[in-house]
Amino acid sequence: MANKTNRGRRGALWLKRTGRLVLTVLATFLGLLIVTFMIGRIVPVDPVLAVVGDRAPQSVYDRVFLELGLDKPLWEQFWIWLKKVLAGDFGTSFLTKKPIIDDIARVFPATLELATVAIVIGTLAGIPMGVWAAVRQGRLVDQVVRVLGLVGYSAPIFWLGLLGLLVFYAKLGWVAGPGRIDIAYEYAFTPKTGLYLWDTATQGAWDAFGNALSHIILPATLLGYFSMAYISRMTRSFMLAELGQEYITTARVKGVPEWRIIWLQALRNAAVPLVTVIALSYAGLLEGSVLTETVFAWPGLGQYLTNSLQNADMNAVLGGTLVIGAIFVGLNLLSDLLYSMLDARVRRTS
Repeated sequence: MANKTNRGRRGALWLKRTGRLVLTVLATFLGLLIVTFMIGRIVPVDPVLAVVGDRAPQSVYDRVFLELGLDKPLWEQFWIWLKKVLAGDFGTSFLTKKPIIDDIARVFPATLELATVAIVIGTLAGIPMGVWAAVRQGRLVDQVVRVLGLVGYSAPIFWLGLLGLLVFYAKLGWVAGPGRIDIAYEYAFTPKTGLYLWDTATQGAWDAFGNALSHIILPATLLGYFSMAYISRMTRSFMLAELGQEYITTARVKGVPEWRIIWLQALRNAAVPLVTVIALSYAGLLEGSVLTETVFAWPGLGQYLTNSLQNADMNAVLGGTLVIGAIFVGLNLLSDLLYSMLDARVRRTS
């Protein structure tokens, strides 16, 4: 009887938590849709002129104005736009003359690949550096890590990108230049997923793989450095908080080896909030690092949005903005789920 009661309570708690999560996600997406739509109405760009040009006669302007539904009340415009978005129709790009969803599907893999390599570099470097700085608080190592983090926050990314190209590409020749791959290797493989490293490796095109890796390593390391600055700083803060807890003192009194205390106890507990930090860093990279993609001529989402904004292609800008917002919401949701899985206290209070 008691087991049935406990199962019933757990089931009710799970339903409550799931329902609350679903409502939160729906409310967040609705707010995202409203904000995205209002951006398109607030930005001082005439969508009609973007279609017809500034030399079109007034009759053509009026016809397109009506076709776009701009004569309708704002709420009705939003309802029409919402139905299209929910159906997967972001409109047509004035610049490329193609459906925006197709354009985003074409450019997003480049950003996904760059961001993934960058977050791996930033995480693998940032966490050990943050742990090391916390363990050696106030010493030389701590100061070096903090200075590296400060430079990562302060230095303009476009300046570091240009400097990296000058030194490692133009002078030393250690890496390839701008772009994703040299034209000589473009037809050495079939870009099935749009992720060049994956496509070349799975198809055994190792020369093309090496060339793609040579192109991505510099921009990914640059972005990874900026992620490392944030991750290392947060890791240091979380580790300092954990190392001051009573269970750490107890473990030391019991004679537990220091490496076990640091890496298996303190870091394990600090890893719970670190999940959110890494997820948000990854989301920031996936939104399209505009300056990095511009400096390195990387054909990703950031460069696509920049070109669209410069050409007043507001349909493409809104579509890209909506995708970026969805990425942030999705990764936030994923980090919350992982947080509750890793921390039993969150599960009990949810």
